[in-house]
Amino acid sequence: MEWFSAENLVAVATALLGIAASGVMVWYERRVPRRTRIGYRVQMDNAIGDDVRSGRANRRLGLFDEAPGMADATLVLLRIENDGSQGIGRDDYTGPELHGLTAVFTGRTVRGVSVTQPSDTDHLMDHFTAPRGFAYDGNTLRIPRVPLNRGDHFKLLVLLSGGDVGDEIRLVGGLRDGEVHPNRSATPDDKPPLFSRAARLITIALTASVVTLAAIVVVRDDSPAPIGCASGTLTLTGSTAFAPVLREAARAYERDCGGDPAIRVDTHGSTAGIRELAAAGARARRDGTGSPPLVALSDGPKPPGLPALRETRVAVSVFALVVNDEVGLTNLSTDAVRRLYRGEIRNWRQLGGPDLPVRLVSRDAGSGTRQVLQRRVLGRGETANSSVDCLHKDDPTAPVPRCELDSTEQVLATVAGLPGAVGYSELNLAARAKGLHALRLDGDPPSVDAVGHGTSDYPYREIEYAYTYGRPPAHSLAAGFLAYLSRGNGQDVVRTHGHVPCWTPEGLTLCARDGGGP
Repeated sequence: MEWFSAENLVAVATALLGIAASGVMVWYERRVPRRTRIGYRVQMDNAIGDDVRSGRANRRLGLFDEAPGMADATLVLLRIENDGSQGIGRDDYTGPELHGLTAVFTGRTVRGVSVTQPSDTDHLMDHFTAPRGFAYDGNTLRIPRVPLNRGDHFKLLVLLSGGDVGDEIRLVGGLRDGEVHPNRSATPDDKPPLFSRAARLITIALTASVVTLAAIVVVRDDSPAPIGCASGTLTLTGSTAFAPVLREAARAYERDCGGDPAIRVDTHGSTAGIRELAAAGARARRDGTGSPPLVALSDGPKPPGLPALRETRVAVSVFALVVNDEVGLTNLSTDAVRRLYRGEIRNWRQLGGPDLPVRLVSRDAGSGTRQVLQRRVLGRGETANSSVDCLHKDDPTAPVPRCELDSTEQVLATVAGLPGAVGYSELNLAARAKGLHALRLDGDPPSVDAVGHGTSDYPYREIEYAYTYGRPPAHSLAAGFLAYLSRGNGQDVVRTHGHVPCWTPEGLTLCARDGGGP
């Protein structure tokens, strides 16, 4: 190796530049005074209510379950600190209001607040009084003009309702010659660092550049490409519920593999995808062109009578029944669900809910999500379609309005906007939707973790199958993408979207059990 090659000289020059930049930042931090600063950080944001929309179980006792308004309650611990180099007095707050700072909890309502502080700053408590502006209203909490010496801090424990864990929390206010800004910390009570965030970021970025450049130039990377990389064109069709996984996995495959793979995602439902694949395979067999560049994803196994379609088990998907938030119920028995979909329950009062008519929002007959519901929960098909707009009955003899929509996204949007509506969806999509919530079935939550670890008998779940017409050629893009999705880096995408990959340790057992064999 030529150590004085152009590449190595560039590496050395970059290293020297990084050292020089770090020195400049240290000089700047030492010589140039910083402004007054108030930093804030959210040290806790936890649900203490049902937390159904997250897909996680939450058992509660006592006041957490009995007090009104606790069904969607959350607790937030907000730390507010003087992380500048100067003390802050009451007159340093520049707002025209009586109070100094305002905490805004987007999408939530403040129900109560408790102030805490270190033992050596008890005097701060004297400032948290109503005459000094300490109050809350709606989603805002008004914080008095608290004087803070350098390094002082206080914490606010806030009880909220509505919204979700992770919704935006902001602290706003004005400081003379200063700023209010969010902080980040590895542990809740870390002291502010010696160097500013800008200095740390520049130093880290330059160091990372040096290491990366050295690895590229000095150590040649001979590692193989990710599993399954191939070139060509491929169309992915079938399940609309699995479409978000396919779109992200296709982008990741093209990025990881480079070259010229072109993958198109065109989903129209599980049954429609299976039929499209069978027709394309029949044409290819007549033409003698082999397996077509088409993969169909299906929520559950293919219909009988299609022996030429070859399956690959990709993941276990968890689905959820969803209701409009005005319904209020969070759990139904399987028997109650069956009565709903037979049209025997016409008003939610019959199940202990509000006085709202039942409206069934369903998928078309080719939907895999609907077929899983019928197979795993209802034990039979749904009643006939009786409504175009999901609100009015076109068939006056129908017990309840029931409409059929083309995609999971349409079902979620309609249920969220229609009081009394009930529908179904893949769990991860349902958890992100607003205006609706998922239902427990027989007390079991729709939880990927519980299903994956075998601790729940939640029934509304199914294996996601990928089908090809026969065995695709070994080096084709269809074969490569299936290997990437089921056994390669694509498993990370599958897991991120809330599914259990079949080739993980927990997935092997679950897919074998739910699929009736290995």
